[in-house]
Amino acid sequence: MPEPAPKAYGIIAEFTTAADVLRAAERVRQAGFRQWDVFTPFPVHGMDKAMGLNNSKVGWFAFLGGVLGYASGMLMIWYMNALDYPIAIGGKPMFSPFAAFPPSYELTILFGAFGSLLGMLFMNRLPRLHHPLLKHKRFSLVTHDRFFVVIECGDPKYAEAETRKLLEEAGSRRIEMVEE
Repeated sequence: MPEPAPKAYGIIAEFTTAADVLRAAERVRQAGFRQWDVFTPFPVHGMDKAMGLNNSKVGWFAFLGGVLGYASGMLMIWYMNALDYPIAIGGKPMFSPFAAFPPSYELTILFGAFGSLLGMLFMNRLPRLHHPLLKHKRFSLVTHDRFFVVIECGDPKYAEAETRKLLEEAGSRRIEMVEE
């Protein structure tokens, strides 16, 4: 039985400078593409704006984790002191938020850290055991001195000829198809 033909993942365009890839990102965003990414060997100032990216939602995961941690700390101390093992000492109340603050604070930090970690993994769709770009030979240059723009085939605006033309006009010297 013949092996099925490999499925196309997208088009990868190589650039030599940060300024070139920044201009290319602006052009790709202006063309209306939604499923694309830029890979660089170091952070490029202004790339988020050029790609049209909003602020990350990972902070909300950390905030919700912190709120859950604080609430669980208060609930834990209340349960232990008021219900599970109540001991009346010197007429003090069975529960005081002032006494419960230190463990609640620590749980806020712990759950906030867990929230940010799990939120980052969720937003990045990790763990992902394989990515098609890792098979592409020239993509390893991204860790040294090359810049890449990758437009995925699943994008609604994707048409191979027009996408290649856009990337050529953006200044790419090398454009190749990446297979799954």
